[in-house]
Amino acid sequence: MLKNFFTVALRNIRKNKGYAFINIVGLSLGICCALIIYILVNYHLSFDTFHKSTDRIYRVITEFHQEGVELERAVPQPLGKAFRNDFGFSEKTARIATLNSSFIAVQSGKEVKKFDEENGVAYAEAEFFEIFNFPLEEGDKRTALIQPNTALITRNIARKYFGKEEALGKTIKVNNKDIFTVTGVLKDLPSNSERKNEIFLSYDNLKNWNQWIASDSSWTGVFGGLECYTLLKKGVHPETVNKALAGLSDKYYDEEDSKVFRFILQPLKNVHFNTGMDGEISTKTLYTLSAIGVFLLIVACVNFINLATAQSLKRAKEVGVRKVLGSSRKQIFWQFIAETFIIVLTAWILSFLLAGVLTPLINQLLHSNIAVRINDSRLLFFSGITFVLVVFISGFYPGLIQSAWRPAETLKGQIKNSGGSFSIRKMLVTVQFAIVQMLIIGVIVIAVQMHYATTTDMGFTKEGIVILDIPHQDKATMNTLKNKLAQLPGVESLSFSLATPASNSNNVTGIRYNNREKTEPFDVNAKQADENYLTTYGIKLVAGRNIFASDTIKEFLVNETLVRKLKLSSPQDIIGKRIFVNGDSWKGTVVGVVKDFYNHSFHTGIEPVCIMSDFRQYRKCGIKVNLQNLGTLLPQFEKTWNSLYPENIYSSTFLDDDIRKFYEKEQMMLHLVELFAAIAIFIGCLGLYGLVSFMALQRTREIGVRKVLGASENSIIWLFGKEFTILVLLAFVIAAPLAGWVMHHWLQNFVYHIPVNWLIFLISIVITLVITALTVGYRSVRAARSNPVQSLRME
Repeated sequence: MLKNFFTVALRNIRKNKGYAFINIVGLSLGICCALIIYILVNYHLSFDTFHKSTDRIYRVITEFHQEGVELERAVPQPLGKAFRNDFGFSEKTARIATLNSSFIAVQSGKEVKKFDEENGVAYAEAEFFEIFNFPLEEGDKRTALIQPNTALITRNIARKYFGKEEALGKTIKVNNKDIFTVTGVLKDLPSNSERKNEIFLSYDNLKNWNQWIASDSSWTGVFGGLECYTLLKKGVHPETVNKALAGLSDKYYDEEDSKVFRFILQPLKNVHFNTGMDGEISTKTLYTLSAIGVFLLIVACVNFINLATAQSLKRAKEVGVRKVLGSSRKQIFWQFIAETFIIVLTAWILSFLLAGVLTPLINQLLHSNIAVRINDSRLLFFSGITFVLVVFISGFYPGLIQSAWRPAETLKGQIKNSGGSFSIRKMLVTVQFAIVQMLIIGVIVIAVQMHYATTTDMGFTKEGIVILDIPHQDKATMNTLKNKLAQLPGVESLSFSLATPASNSNNVTGIRYNNREKTEPFDVNAKQADENYLTTYGIKLVAGRNIFASDTIKEFLVNETLVRKLKLSSPQDIIGKRIFVNGDSWKGTVVGVVKDFYNHSFHTGIEPVCIMSDFRQYRKCGIKVNLQNLGTLLPQFEKTWNSLYPENIYSSTFLDDDIRKFYEKEQMMLHLVELFAAIAIFIGCLGLYGLVSFMALQRTREIGVRKVLGASENSIIWLFGKEFTILVLLAFVIAAPLAGWVMHHWLQNFVYHIPVNWLIFLISIVITLVITALTVGYRSVRAARSNPVQSLRME
């Protein structure tokens, strides 16, 4: 019986090649997208799950209680030591301080190899490797970082620096300062690890980088790269630890600061998904991707059901003959399921091949490391369940309806509609259009928000500014660099500073105003910059004057937000007043107020800002250039820079490119949704074309009669188009509020964002109608132009 099912099924598929082709292509694309999304979601869910006792590993994070509550992944340096000494909650506690974009020099004979490590280096305590499962291939992790000037590196770094030579005992020079001896080689870090740096240095050397940050008295200093991890003892509840941490604040801070600095535990399994701090992707995004995968499968299955019911009239007599010859309804039902099985199986195999082709593109797009692995039991289980569901979802309804036909009606040709009622097919098409329109609305909203974020005036000039890194803060060398670059034709101005106006690298600290006794209940973004900062970046003064050139902090510029936060009535009121920043260590007179500019991405609001001179803090050189001279200037920048900093590696970026990087995650999401929306539209168009083709065949006689009676081609085209136009509009009524609600919540991730207005929905419905018109129009035009004599003769 089974053999007969499949023999007849293959015969029918060969007989209806167009029907089979459309279904196979649609289903393979839908299943492929579901597989890729499953692999991607599973990849993110697997982050840091390879560590032993993952459920007992926590990171201590800081809560800043000021005007609101702000979370920071970092903690003051002394906290780790105090937590270890004051409490008995943990088995192990370790601190780690990560420095991004570090410069490494390796002596190889007479040659010095230079490496710019984007993932940086980390000063780590030895217990870090007892908490986390980063096994050593060589060395002893318990003692490898105990001594100062020792380092652990991964096997990948060992090959990169030393080739096939033994890495143990070799030395590396970090940031042209400290020399470290390699005492251990780690296995390469897994791709699903939140830890990206591959060089670990002795924590004792942190004081060489920054003595104050590394001191046990720096309770009010929170360096963004300094983290504290702990492995809790079995049975210790995190809430118990959180209550104890509140007492720790009371012990080590004065009454005022203890209200500001609070600490809580963050589970390791939450780190990857907390995008409010340093998480890579949110759980909401994973839910959204999963929903898109389900939607694409639904779109593909709807295609199959619609096409199967639409073309079933061609097989009505076959069903009648089978029943007359003794076939039961059950046998006929399973015959249609067998045909569905073969089509879905073919699509399922093709989907794996297609997923294997697309995953490298997805990896490049999302900076991920996913792959289609046939030996992955979870993937096979998921794909198997998907296969079974698609077979029964796609084949159940058409098989059930067609097997219910009465032989007398089928043999007499009295079956007028497949599927019992055309309203079922209308409902399915409406669902399909609704899903497509939701994806289109999502793409439009994300794309418009990205355009808004990258093109809106940020209050400073971002075009035509080249940014160079300054390796070390030597006043004479910086002056030489400034003089040489300023003489180049096409250089309009340049400025040295700690950071550009909008940057992820900021110095946020406390401020006290004039004669007020207490520190203000908000932080200020302190930007060290020279007197050319305003000119180079096009920042406008609204009151007072610019700061004068100085080697020490004497004068301040502040922004309008700081004036408002201080509750002053106008910018003029702050001119001439003294402010005290960073615990009164920086003090001077306010000489000017600048117009507000966006000092972060649009995810956060504009902060209070103060600008002051301090060449010891300068890390960047911003050069405003005439873009017509850019081609000749860039090589000269590199030549000049290399002559002054021969021990370092030259790198340059454009400020507008740096600002675009603020929205990398959103851009990746946009590209992903664009890809899936395009696939959904393509699947929908395939099904729509097939459905219209079968409708045209079923209505051949009607079209011929209409043309003989004088009907125009346009009226016949509208005969097909009006049904689908109504369905598109009905789908829009369903999709618009759902998509609007989802995208409204997505936009809440931005303090500054576009409104979800009527224009977005209008563009969506127009795009859908155009796609529908092109798909339906092509086939309906062919039907309208057919010769009525031939169609009536055929009937």
